[in-house]
Amino acid sequence: MKQSGMYRQVLRTVLLAPLLCISAAAQSQTITGKVGGASDGDTIMVLDANNQQRMISLDGIDAPESAQDFGSHAKQSLSDLVFGKTVTVTSWKTDRYGRILGKVTLDGKNINLEQVNRGLAWFYRYYAKDLQPEDAAAYERAGKRWNRRQTRSQKSPAASAR
Repeated sequence: MKQSGMYRQVLRTVLLAPLLCISAAAQSQTITGKVGGASDGDTIMVLDANNQQRMISLDGIDAPESAQDFGSHAKQSLSDLVFGKTVTVTSWKTDRYGRILGKVTLDGKNINLEQVNRGLAWFYRYYAKDLQPEDAAAYERAGKRWNRRQTRSQKSPAASAR
């Protein structure tokens, strides 16, 4: 009897340990800091409360690189939105380059979504499963709205990425 109780305890521990690890890994991290610059239309540098520079990639969206068409417009738009301002970054992970992937907010406004709304970034559907469902849905709707507003004479990186 004593041995079977011990067996159950060990079994319970073995089965629950991975779940606890997954739960801990899924916890978000929040960074608050002042934006020192935009590298391109979806990447910013944030100086956190510990005066540590953090490279932040806006999660769920993609924008043209600076040397690509509309790259300078996308970078300028992001800079106009956040440069010199204190933002909050909510992150669950880092990318393969070590950048923090996160949702950037300023005064309650979703900056990732604003770049898509402006037509200077597009929803990165491949990673939709990694996003909060409400964010993925908002990015999807914003991309569709932009496409409906688009005319043949207007061009944007979002239109050319499809």
